[in-house]
Amino acid sequence: MAKKTESEKLAKYITDLMLQKKGEDIKIMDLRKLTGVTDFFVICSASSDTQNKAIADFIIGETKQLGQKAWHNEGYGNLSWVLIDFVDVVVHIFLTETRRFYNLEGLWGDAEITMIKDK
Repeated sequence: MAKKTESEKLAKYITDLMLQKKGEDIKIMDLRKLTGVTDFFVICSASSDTQNKAIADFIIGETKQLGQKAWHNEGYGNLSWVLIDFVDVVVHIFLTETRRFYNLEGLWGDAEITMIKDK
């Protein structure tokens, strides 16, 4: 089995953080064969803007403690789609209806997608 890259480890860690805050429909999209812009999208849904903010704040805080500071984030204004950019891993936290509308999974349909389930 191939050794996991740092970006793979970060993507997996972020899914664990999403689970802790009850994120739903969590997926890792492997984009390495499709683009040079980023390695992974990590996506989840939240049922409210309050939960969306809680998930985003938790990810930013916990990753910062590991020395993984987000390069950029946006979406805190309306909280329907929060994006946190770690360069090699881009996190998308959506309200369910916003996620359905933008359909990132469909736009990047050629990506290898890993669905994350709570244990």
